[in-house]
Amino acid sequence: MIKLYNTSISETMIANQNTNYIPPKKYLTEEELSPVKHEYIDGQVYAMAGASDAHVTISLNLASALRNYLRGSGCRVYMSDMKAHIETTNIFFYPDVMVTCDARDKALPNHKKYPCLIVEVLSESTEAFDRGDKFAYYQSLATLQEYVLINQKRQRLECFCRNAEGLWVLHTYTQGSEVYLASIDFRTSIDSLYEDVAFGETP
Repeated sequence: MIKLYNTSISETMIANQNTNYIPPKKYLTEEELSPVKHEYIDGQVYAMAGASDAHVTISLNLASALRNYLRGSGCRVYMSDMKAHIETTNIFFYPDVMVTCDARDKALPNHKKYPCLIVEVLSESTEAFDRGDKFAYYQSLATLQEYVLINQKRQRLECFCRNAEGLWVLHTYTQGSEVYLASIDFRTSIDSLYEDVAFGETP
């Protein structure tokens, strides 16, 4: 999603982001009441703006396909309204698409701690962060097996898969490819992920 940094959840939560630390519990409580979504990084909150038509369409296409595929499996698919909690670094992010197959997540109503798959649709304002620091943060999730980046300007999907040695191996898919997500044994054409996406439109 597109982030607008240095925007507070409410005046009661932040008067000065440089000095005020917000406890995770307070963030979660305020976030439930906030009309705007915020991500949380070690005591600081960052407001999120809306996404482009292409961004939303790609996310919905993938989430819908995953939902149909995983129905009855015990795995759950979430879109951008569900938080991923990276406990080791005190972070809450809103992935564009997330899958968890871990029974422990069923007890967590407003965030998930044990995803096996996380997907981010790239935007100009967030691509560097999604590829860099955010990916580094996500790697500390012990259950995460795949991290996927989807380009919204052209048909290109990058899948980073954690192998048996714990190394992240990149698989790239372009127009005409069949995409394979090993974490959930899922296959789909890349064309289906970009259905109804009009390239060249102004975001």
